[in-house]
Amino acid sequence: MMAQVQKFVENQKFAQEYLGSEDFDAPTLKQSAQKSLPKREPIKHLLIGSPKAVTSTIHYLQSIGYASVGDWSQLLPTANPGEVMSILSRQILVS
Repeated sequence: MMAQVQKFVENQKFAQEYLGSEDFDAPTLKQSAQKSLPKREPIKHLLIGSPKAVTSTIHYLQSIGYASVGDWSQLLPTANPGEVMSILSRQILVS
């Protein structure tokens, strides 16, 4: 699982292009200006696995600057014994 996540986030430029600024409370622009700017859309990342694998992945994503550990939900149990999940909600720029 770690190798899959690592491949996904290897290109930090990808994350920077689509995440943009963390300032989600910016004042609303006039409608004409909004048409020329990229829009933000919500996206949710879901990690599912053993507590060790999920925690390790969350820490790895922090180490590469993608998301802080505190941005993720607490570990939540799934229906499968020994398995947990954690959710990260972000706003990404879409053109």
